[in-house]
This record gives sequence, structure tokens and C-alpha cells, in this order.
Amino acid sequence: MTIENAIELKKKLKELIVENLMLQVSAEEIADDQPLFGPESLGLDSVDGLQLVVMLEKHFGVKIADQEVARQVLQSVNRMAEAVQGSQS
Repeated sequence: MTIENAIELKKKLKELIVENLMLQVSAEEIADDQPLFGPESLGLDSVDGLQLVVMLEKHFGVKIADQEVARQVLQSVNRMAEAVQGSQS
């Protein structure tokens, strides 16, 4: 994947996060490495996490098998992008 494609993927992920979770921030305000859960994060909860898992499968075909995998993949936009890239290779 080229750098341009990776940037576009992260932009798309941020837009989908904001849209699916109806966040009160813009996609541009979310940093690639910003934690999605926990302290100094976007403040997402477990219901949001479930919605993100469904979103990744629906839009990118990424299947998240269990809670431990979800915990790894849903750490940040960077991690989500890595999971999408890995599923498409």
C-alpha cells in the first residue's frame, strides 16, 4: 500500500468513526495515534467498540474474532488501518 493510500484509508476510518458513533468532533480532530478508549482518548465505551467492530467488517471485511483481538485493533486509527491493510493482503 502506498503512503497516499494509507493516508486516504486513515481519513476514511476517521470519517466512519465520527459518522457511525455520532461524535461531537470532526474527523480532522482525531489524531492517527490518539487512543480511542481510556484516559486522554476519544472517550469511547464498550458499545462504541462493538459498533467499530461491525463497521470494520461491513466496510472493509475485517473480522475480529474475540475481545483480545478487538482490544489490539481498536487502540487507535493507526491500529485499525493496519488491520484493514492486513486483511486485504
